[in-house]
Amino acid sequence: MTMGRTLPLFIETVGTTVESNKMVRQEGYPYYHWLQTTAGVGLFTVNGQTFDLPVGSGVLVHPGVPHAYESAGGRWDTAYLTFGGPAVPDILVALGMVEPNPIRWEPGDASPLNRIIEDMMDRMEETDDLFGLNASADAYRFLITLRQYGQFDNRSAIIRSSEKLRPLLDWMEEHYADAEVGLAEMQRVLGMPASTMNVLFRHTFGVSPYAYLINLRLRKAKELLIGMPEATVKQIAERVGFRDASHFVATFRRKTGFPPEQFRKLYE
Repeated sequence: MTMGRTLPLFIETVGTTVESNKMVRQEGYPYYHWLQTTAGVGLFTVNGQTFDLPVGSGVLVHPGVPHAYESAGGRWDTAYLTFGGPAVPDILVALGMVEPNPIRWEPGDASPLNRIIEDMMDRMEETDDLFGLNASADAYRFLITLRQYGQFDNRSAIIRSSEKLRPLLDWMEEHYADAEVGLAEMQRVLGMPASTMNVLFRHTFGVSPYAYLINLRLRKAKELLIGMPEATVKQIAERVGFRDASHFVATFRRKTGFPPEQFRKLYE
């Protein structure tokens, strides 16, 4: 088990159960949590929204995201998978699975998602290394199958991601000049786990939160280089949040292909 958790993608738990009590996780779960219905109907609440989980549907919740679920009435059978690892955020961004929205597919035998957890459990029973390389490969196969057969609304998910990030985007516009701004301050503004914030930024803008801030600073620097020809490069570096001019020049050149002074001359 311990060795398995050193892998880039590992399984923490996998199984099936009958949900007899309401589950409330105010602090979220420490790992990625997949839950799907195998019989009956469940009610799942996350991000202030409650939706049905009938047979042929499931939901993937990221670590630290508060959520709750319970039966919609009568017996509710579920299959679950919890997993983690440093490779997971990038995998989910690439697959477009960053929002805890219901994912649906054809019930019955038409989709491999209906028995995917049970098949995974059967394979794990055939090996002595329950949470090792084979399980890691199964977790990756699960995510690919979910992307292939699940029904997603990526456009609306991106719009919702942008709305969630709006308070931080506005805050960055006001505080980009502060060289002390870092991930800790960004996380406090949004009030969400750093991993979730990172996934939302990558899904919405294709870059990390800190890379977005650097790009914002460089955009402001371009405006100042053109609009304030009397200002030195050092002064502009300080005004857009760089601690020293050499770091600013190196970053500016790497991102634009020109040193700041040469960029300025293009607009003289």
